[in-house]
Amino acid sequence: MEPKPHVASPAQASGAPSTPDPPAQSLAHRLGRWLLREHVLMIYRYNDLASLCFRGINSLKMRGFLATVQIALKRLFPATRHEFPLRLYEDGAAEPATLRFAPANTPRASIVIPVHGQLPLTLRCLRALASSGDESAFEVIIVDDASPDDSAVVLPHIEGLVYLKNESNLGFIGSCNAGAMAARGEFVVFLNNDTLVQPGWLDSLLATFTRFPDTGLAGSKLVYPDGRLQEAGGIVFRSGAAANYGRNADPTEPRFNFVREVDYCSGACIAIPARLFSQLGGFDSHYSPAYYEDTDIGMRIRDVGLKVRYQPASVVVHLEGASSGTDVRVGIKSYQVRNQQKFRERWAKRLASHPLDPGRGDVDDGAAIRAATHRDQRRILVIDSYTPTPDKDSGSVRMVELMKLLVDEGCSVVFMCQNLTHDGKYTEALQQLGIEVWWQPWVKYLPRWLTPNGKRFDAIIVSRHYVLMPLLPMLRELAPQARLVFDTVDLHFLREQREAEQGGSQSSQLAASRTRGIELSLVRKVDTTWVVSQVEKEILLATVPRADISVVSNIHAVTEDTPGFAQRSDLVFVGSFRHPPNVDAAEWLVREIFPIVRKSLPDVRLHLVGADAPDSFRQFGDVEGVLVHGHVPDLEALLDTTRISLAPLRYGAGIKGKVNQSLSRGLPVVATSCAAEGMFLVDGQDVLRADNAEDFANAVVRLYADSELWQKLRAGGLENTRLHFSRDAARKALKAWLAELPVRSGSSPG
Repeated sequence: MEPKPHVASPAQASGAPSTPDPPAQSLAHRLGRWLLREHVLMIYRYNDLASLCFRGINSLKMRGFLATVQIALKRLFPATRHEFPLRLYEDGAAEPATLRFAPANTPRASIVIPVHGQLPLTLRCLRALASSGDESAFEVIIVDDASPDDSAVVLPHIEGLVYLKNESNLGFIGSCNAGAMAARGEFVVFLNNDTLVQPGWLDSLLATFTRFPDTGLAGSKLVYPDGRLQEAGGIVFRSGAAANYGRNADPTEPRFNFVREVDYCSGACIAIPARLFSQLGGFDSHYSPAYYEDTDIGMRIRDVGLKVRYQPASVVVHLEGASSGTDVRVGIKSYQVRNQQKFRERWAKRLASHPLDPGRGDVDDGAAIRAATHRDQRRILVIDSYTPTPDKDSGSVRMVELMKLLVDEGCSVVFMCQNLTHDGKYTEALQQLGIEVWWQPWVKYLPRWLTPNGKRFDAIIVSRHYVLMPLLPMLRELAPQARLVFDTVDLHFLREQREAEQGGSQSSQLAASRTRGIELSLVRKVDTTWVVSQVEKEILLATVPRADISVVSNIHAVTEDTPGFAQRSDLVFVGSFRHPPNVDAAEWLVREIFPIVRKSLPDVRLHLVGADAPDSFRQFGDVEGVLVHGHVPDLEALLDTTRISLAPLRYGAGIKGKVNQSLSRGLPVVATSCAAEGMFLVDGQDVLRADNAEDFANAVVRLYADSELWQKLRAGGLENTRLHFSRDAARKALKAWLAELPVRSGSSPG
């Protein structure tokens, strides 16, 4: 019903858990430790600067001066913390005659609002509901619990409102159950009348059940009218005491802004499938008239194998105490203390795995974090060069899928990109997948953040050698317990070496040699190295035979229900043009391969798709039959209408996501040997291979006209994806790695 206010945690901007004071140590020992840490941080600063300079030079070559300056400015001057505007409807309660709710023949949600008096509050709540602008169809059910004011006179006349009146006072639990019995929606949403929903609250809340099908109950982010956080999900302690996580904190802080499993959500605003609520028998009258019914139903939901989740994108202002007061010694609030005892007696066995009760009053921030994350089996920090953009490049698809799998396996996943930026919709997409993302100004300086936070993690995964190189000594010092994973993404030295061989540049050969030294050094120093193919694993083992190296490849979902041969036409090339091999491949394709194809197929068109194309690509738009698209947000629609995907890479390394993506959707591919390397593809069965311009063009022409061969390659490509690049294939590799990590003793299986 109401949040439990007696155990709360003031947030610190760092989000860092506190640690006990160390035992007394000699001055010399402490001085030695300080000097060692300063030495490690000095190495980090130097390596970070060297890495930035090296990457800046490469960026100037690839992107030009203006784009490089823009990237540098974004890193040096990141956006400040996000604003948190609230709509409070403070200009008086709405006139009942102006309130109306559109009738919903098949409402997705039934919003049940129990009321007992407080008509102005109820009208203000209804005004916010009517103004939210959510797309989900809903009905509003007011349950009037024998109100002593004019509620029974005013509320029944509001257009579109479902009004129920209890003949006698049933209390909060009885009124909620009565409202649920009248609900027609797929979901029942319980909402206090002292709340003000914010735009998008309902769509976000219901989306939780779609993104996480094992969700049994979802709760909103509750905030005070002055913008302070009231609750980001609830914590239940071993004594049965309940706490609001993040109470009085800044609601924009990263640790309160990702979907996560919680012990319970306060009944001020929660959603539950109507069928499940009925199956559970509704809120238990054992706790009548109110309090702890929301905490109890969270436990019962876990009994049927489902989870309770907090949804930060659903924001609701709660005027706490406006309807029931805040003093637990008098009135209905006194039931909070009595029902805690009932709750503890009922769930004593389950509560034994919960964190210890810190006692009444505010708990320190570190204790709050540990208590809020007690269900996490393992805690993983992931650091990459940039926030994944899965609609733009295959490396991002792989990274997002890896983190999703880790979340599915019960891990708490924390992500940050090297430049510590909040990247808008891409950051928010990760948060909606259950990933805790950190950015500036919440992380002003990485060593300062890692000093208190490093000991939280069981493993740290760092992608790309230029990200890990400056970090490695510092991670060993500030997170000594964590297993370090070097995620190569692909062997950069192998790609650079092949590029040098292709272009014959001595400077490129020197750069490849430098990268090789860095990558091999990192492989020797970390606990585990991830590569994307068996080919790259064998290359590394030939040089570093004792290294722990695992294949964690690309991950793609198989989609078989796509158009067939006759419904398709044209050719497509897809690739991010931040990647030099893609630039070279596109130029070779347009200048040498496509003209040969057009001689046999004069009407065929070539679609060039990819973000960050260099200025030189503008001339390709003048080539007859070539369409330069740039970034295409809905790439799948284009893949499902073209007949052949082309991958004419002349150099590169790793597994080519452009090939994976096409094969996973049943789109046959013509590729070079380099593009197909390490993918278990058989020429003529899963793909067509060719390595010079004439052979490549002939393969395209042959496949374009042969429906039988096209269908054979389509079936082979789908099966290849299932066997080697599906979520199940990746899950096996991750499970083997996770089995080597300790499971936290405080984690709760339910």
